[in-house]
Amino acid sequence: MDAIVSFLGDILGHVMKFCYDLVPNYGLAILLFTILVKIILLPVSIMLHKNSIKMVKMQPELNFIKANNFGATDQIGEEQLKLYKKYNYHPMLGLVPLATQLILLMGVIDVIYKPLRHILRFPADQVAEATARFISLTGMNPESRTVQIAIVDAVRNGKYLDEMGAILGQDALTRMQAFHMNFLGLNLADIPSQAGGVLILVPLLAAFCAWLLCEVQNRVNVLQSEQGKVNKIGTMLLSVGLSLYLGFFVPAGVGVYWMYGNLTAILQLFFLNAVISPKKYIDYEQLEKSKAALAKVSRRAKANKKLFEKDPYRDKEKQDYKAFYKLHNKKLVFYSEKNGFYKYFQNIIEYLLENSDIVIDYVTNDSKDAIFEKTSERFRTYYIGPKKIISFMMKMDADVVVMSTPDLEKYQIKRSLVRKDVEYIYLPHGVNSGNAFLRTGALDYFDTIFAPGPRNVQEIRAIEKLHGTKEKTLVEWGSSVIDNMLIRYASMQKAAESKREKTVLIAPSWKEDNLLDLCAEEMLDQLLTTEYRIILRPHPQYLRYAMDRIEMLKKKYSGCKNFVMETDFSSNETVYMADVLITDWSSIAFEYSFATLKPTLFINAPMTVVNQEWQKIDVVPLDIAMRKEIGMDVELDELGKINGIVDDFIKNAASYAEKIREVREHEIFSLGSSGKVGAEYIIQAITRIEENKEEYLKYM
Repeated sequence: MDAIVSFLGDILGHVMKFCYDLVPNYGLAILLFTILVKIILLPVSIMLHKNSIKMVKMQPELNFIKANNFGATDQIGEEQLKLYKKYNYHPMLGLVPLATQLILLMGVIDVIYKPLRHILRFPADQVAEATARFISLTGMNPESRTVQIAIVDAVRNGKYLDEMGAILGQDALTRMQAFHMNFLGLNLADIPSQAGGVLILVPLLAAFCAWLLCEVQNRVNVLQSEQGKVNKIGTMLLSVGLSLYLGFFVPAGVGVYWMYGNLTAILQLFFLNAVISPKKYIDYEQLEKSKAALAKVSRRAKANKKLFEKDPYRDKEKQDYKAFYKLHNKKLVFYSEKNGFYKYFQNIIEYLLENSDIVIDYVTNDSKDAIFEKTSERFRTYYIGPKKIISFMMKMDADVVVMSTPDLEKYQIKRSLVRKDVEYIYLPHGVNSGNAFLRTGALDYFDTIFAPGPRNVQEIRAIEKLHGTKEKTLVEWGSSVIDNMLIRYASMQKAAESKREKTVLIAPSWKEDNLLDLCAEEMLDQLLTTEYRIILRPHPQYLRYAMDRIEMLKKKYSGCKNFVMETDFSSNETVYMADVLITDWSSIAFEYSFATLKPTLFINAPMTVVNQEWQKIDVVPLDIAMRKEIGMDVELDELGKINGIVDDFIKNAASYAEKIREVREHEIFSLGSSGKVGAEYIIQAITRIEENKEEYLKYM
């Protein structure tokens, strides 16, 4: 380390000697030295400034990635790395300013401690001999770093002239006597903590200049101004603390250099902002939107913090893990992420239990899943928590695994490492576009996909071609959710027809820029002037992080007799009974309209797209294509039309029903029989896999 510091001192010493020869005043020479170093390093500063602009330029995209994938650390890291490559951003460059400052600081300290070597440029052997002689004469500690400074002071005060002259020569003595390290009456070779007096001002001024630089950076530095309060305060405390330490315990010249360095850094910052203005490259409006999106998700996470508390069912998890892998020759596994997901698998499971002898193993991540009440001899249930599920799935030894969780093999959930012939089936929650609303390549590693309709098939085939992946088996499945709604609606239809009040149901999505955030009051103020009953049914997820907004709406419209705020989701009766649905991008639109044949009014709020590459294929997502097919859509600035549209929907209900029926027949596979279709495919798949195993064993 000493060799590196000496090397830096030699380089900076040449610069310092040039400055001192040009301006024979030590304080002004340090100032000139600081300016020259800034000029020499200007290309590096420009590079760092541009890199910081890149960071803030891509920050909106990064914030949206974090918001859309909140809590999925691996996934965020992977997407962030892709973003860095896209913008050619180098995150490690952010360490360069601090590293450069510290490296230069070590060199400057060496220059100030060793004036004989670096500024007066005496030969190294003479300096070593003079140092040894001076130590023997004075008894000074040989480990002291201020020996050379002490030699200069002694010669300037007329001490040890003969001894030093015999070693260094008379010309050297003359140069030493002419050399001084004073500035404004202060000896910059002194250490403030030892000298005391007025010199104590140096560390205080150094700390002030460090604070001033941090304040300016927090306001005008393109990157630092975007940092959080904690980071800003931390940086300031570190800088001020380092300045105080340097100022008190090293020669005052170092503190003066530190002051100059911070002050010139402020001037350089304004210069760089003027020459390469961040405002030309950064969309600050989009940046603020992305911050708001991330903040909203963060609030939601805090509201749901109970979900992340220590799992009280850990013993059950251990028992279920062991019980599952004690079983041999497992045929079929359904994997569910949380309570309530059983409804997506229900029709298939019930058909299998009634029409086959297959034993079903149902694995859930939710310890409070109601599925445990359904456990039977042929329907076995297991609790495996979100952390343990990673290793659990890697050891999977069943013939077929059915799951509604996308991104297989891409993030936490991997394909089996012990069996290569496991068939993985993806079963979607709704009929929405998997291209626009799942992540890029979310379905690439599945073997089979249960497709809701022909448009989904077109998307999957186009994505396979785009990504160069093998063709998957596509089953013309349909939608169990819609099938069950059809059955339920048929049983309630008579009551629905006999009800007296015409009803409008508002059921928005819960993600960023939903109707409740954007235009709830404007919409309600219009609808409540009609004779219709207005029911607002916010998404359950929205209640978890925006109860303040819900309470405000409840209070504002509490006096309206025809307004109902529904926050009890135990029944779907209001969905079936409503004459018109108003939503934004919620999948409830297709379930409602396809089950009841009633129209939906879509408000064109910003579409929250998960896959940023969704437009690389030429298949129009169902979520966009159907807006005018099963109802009508309006822009946010056209909300004045909604009363007229609702009137038209209700007056012409029969014609809309006929149109929606035709669309439904074309867009949804196997209407009313998705459970049978899905179950029969699974039976065939298990039979095929078992036959292949028997064939393989014949040749063992």
